[in-house]
Amino acid sequence: MQERVVLDRTTTGDGETLELAIEHGHHIIRIGGVPLMSSSMSGSEEAMAEIACQELGPIASPRILIGGLGMGFTLRATLDAFEDVAEVCVAELMGDIIRYNRAFLADLTDRAIEDRRVEVFEGDVRKKLTVGGWHVILMDVDNGPDALSARSNRYLYSARGVELMARALAPGGVLVVWSAYPSPRFLERLRYTGLSARAATVRGRWPISKGPMHTLFVGTKP
Repeated sequence: MQERVVLDRTTTGDGETLELAIEHGHHIIRIGGVPLMSSSMSGSEEAMAEIACQELGPIASPRILIGGLGMGFTLRATLDAFEDVAEVCVAELMGDIIRYNRAFLADLTDRAIEDRRVEVFEGDVRKKLTVGGWHVILMDVDNGPDALSARSNRYLYSARGVELMARALAPGGVLVVWSAYPSPRFLERLRYTGLSARAATVRGRWPISKGPMHTLFVGTKP
């Protein structure tokens, strides 16, 4: 049995090598040779939807925006957690990531990307943030406040980017931001916009206590 099989290799808009491979039975996406995501560590992405659902509480037909498609685990968890969801828009900057989800990765999430409630937007999530009125925003772009795969993503975690996310929320709406690392400065930025914000630590293989420690920033709009 081969330990490593490369399924696809291409180049990002920033000139970095994007690669999808199967390694020891798990799908792994690398950018510039650095592991960006793995199917063996999807727990914290799934926890984003669960936490948002608990924070939001009962609401009829919520509108949900997901920034970053990844391997589709956050999208799958969102569809499962919000049974009465009216609309889920997932914005993904890289067309190749969307292509992977429609082909190589589709079965990992029971083809969540094909759900009739899902709109897949190829482009900058900021365009969807300007629409506003989102009950839930789940932001899983790059490694969180420390951008990795695209330099343009750094704006999202700047003071202006945080203000944009806060304005895009409907009253009572919930923002959850995934990060590979803690960031007290980013938590303060959330609070500065008027959101009630906290940081939660979640294991990469949540709900079991295994895998690396990840941080979820949770902000609620008054």
